[in-house]
Amino acid sequence: MTPADNDMDPEGDDLIAAEYVLGVLPADERQAVARRIEADRDFAHMVDGWEVRLSPLSGAYVETPPPGNLKAAIDRRLFGASSPRATAGGRIGFWSSLAFWRGLAVVALAVLAISIVLPFVNPPAPQPEVRLVASLTSQDSDVKYLAVYDAARHQVGLSHLAGERGAGKDFELWMIEGKNAPVSMGVIPAGAATHIELSAAVRQKLAQGAVLAISLEPAGGSKTGQPTGPVVASGALKSI
Repeated sequence: MTPADNDMDPEGDDLIAAEYVLGVLPADERQAVARRIEADRDFAHMVDGWEVRLSPLSGAYVETPPPGNLKAAIDRRLFGASSPRATAGGRIGFWSSLAFWRGLAVVALAVLAISIVLPFVNPPAPQPEVRLVASLTSQDSDVKYLAVYDAARHQVGLSHLAGERGAGKDFELWMIEGKNAPVSMGVIPAGAATHIELSAAVRQKLAQGAVLAISLEPAGGSKTGQPTGPVVASGALKSI
């Protein structure tokens, strides 16, 4: 979906803003949206709103401080283990007199050096890096969701953009892998941002890429193990 196609469509702008915040737009479209944010105050507010609405999808991530010995390791890697030495006459040599300025350089370079030094200082435990996103829509329905699959959290995060389920009805999320029968991933809880826990079998298949679909079912979900109501939105998972 391109920004040019939706300049006069507020609902389309809403989806573009959400896709921009998720980082799933192609590079050229993302640049166009970034320029529009600078020029269009209403659209910029829409993007800000999506940053707030989508933040719960990553709320469980915990900031990890760098190890305590990182600074010393950076010093050793950049400047070796030497320390300022006095000259034979008791005066500080020319190069040692630059220690203060060298210290300032260490601070300035620390951020860049972290990415080089950290793997050698304290290699992190391997973590799943699979993260996929899908825009779930349909031409025959006004239901719209954004779905993010995060392997590290074993969850699919869902953000409800538009469309109502109606009284006595529930949305149910399905995974479709090739020509295989749909596999239920559970009834979608009500709310603007929700999460669905996934079984190990479903996670393995999702990591290889699949199509997600949402059907409209009786309250509590399908009783047959397969969709019984209309499919109101679908979309393929793509790597972020």
